[in-house]
Amino acid sequence: MANKDIIYDAIVVGTGITGGWAAKELCEQGLKTLVLERGPMVKHIQDYKTMNDDPWDYPFLGELTREEKKKYPKQSRLGWAPKDDVKHFFVNDLEHPYQETKRFDWIRGYHVGGRSLTWGRHSYRWSDLDFEANKKEDIAVDWPVRYKDIAPWYDRVESYIGVSGEKLGLSQLPDGIFQPPMELNCVENDLRRSMETEFEDGRVLTPGRVAHITEKTTKFEGRGTCQYRNRCWRGCPFGGYFSSNAVTLPAAERTGKLTLRPNSIVHEVVYDEHTKLASGVKVIDAETQEKITFKGKIVFLCASAMASVGILLQSKSASFPNGMGNNHDQLGRNIMDHHYQLGASALVEGHLDKYYKGRRPNGFYIPRFVNLDASSQREDFIRGFGYQGGASRGRWQESISEMGYGKSFKESILKPGNWEIGMSGFGEMLPHPENKVTLSATEKDKW
Repeated sequence: MANKDIIYDAIVVGTGITGGWAAKELCEQGLKTLVLERGPMVKHIQDYKTMNDDPWDYPFLGELTREEKKKYPKQSRLGWAPKDDVKHFFVNDLEHPYQETKRFDWIRGYHVGGRSLTWGRHSYRWSDLDFEANKKEDIAVDWPVRYKDIAPWYDRVESYIGVSGEKLGLSQLPDGIFQPPMELNCVENDLRRSMETEFEDGRVLTPGRVAHITEKTTKFEGRGTCQYRNRCWRGCPFGGYFSSNAVTLPAAERTGKLTLRPNSIVHEVVYDEHTKLASGVKVIDAETQEKITFKGKIVFLCASAMASVGILLQSKSASFPNGMGNNHDQLGRNIMDHHYQLGASALVEGHLDKYYKGRRPNGFYIPRFVNLDASSQREDFIRGFGYQGGASRGRWQESISEMGYGKSFKESILKPGNWEIGMSGFGEMLPHPENKVTLSATEKDKW
């Protein structure tokens, strides 16, 4: 149990990917660490309550009812989240409201493990092309590091979490320490060969680099390989993909230095005017509404970008009347997200004698191929896009009852149908000071 009367060596706020990793590192260095999570406990395996469900276990094959959708008016706009099998891993928008000047889709999961349970698991290294971009383009501020500084840390993380992928030797997408890649299917391989033939600008298609174990080794303690079930965001009982619940929090717990307290909403970092250091955090118990102050020598804010900013904006003192670290009015500005949901899809002719085995939880990736050098320079934009996609066989539209009936219709449902393929572009948005988040002085949630 967390003790408000002792001074912890470190306090970590949040249990997502960064919070779990901070907890592991701190505890393994011998620091007595308190980890605070605003949502309920989710124990690995034990609390993955839908991990083995099938679509027919749900009244509407996993779709939310109209009444349920009312709880997620903003997150439902995306069309893929939440679903009936994972709604417990997404916050109720009505209980956690935010107002928009312009539309902003904020996907949130308030529970132990956070979005490490529901993330897409794609894991790519930045190159010097990325680290040097701001300086070359005179945008925002220059990164204080370059790829050579971060490469050893990429090595350390990839070796620990397990990332499957294929080495390509591309300067814009540095290779890592990889588990064997997941296999492309016949249509994806066909596209790969076509790209190599049709384009001379170095376009490459490769299996997505994802944080999944594909080959069992002794270094992945307590974890199994990916079972190709494609039920990842329900929580993986095999520990096949990286999450705080399956990997870093158990590692921290094994040290005996971890104290984990769920249902603890951190709303302020306490600042000591004499030492000029943070001295702890103020917490509201999500269940009892009790207000508690925990003391610590170091505070790690890992509560997601938006929530960490919110905590700092509320952390006011004589030294920081506008929020901790906000004397230059930069806190909450320059919000950046990913370009998303623009792409293309197509039906594919042929390959009807081929299929695939399992439900691979991954697709393909096409690395950036423009604005790499003078020969690939574009005038209409300054950076580039990576593309994620996949090919599969079988379309529900082919089994609409109005298109057939009787014995022939039943037999057609058992056939896999034609192939189709699709991809979407992902790109980095540039920082802009007017893209910002602020806190209301009057509007409050139930806490």
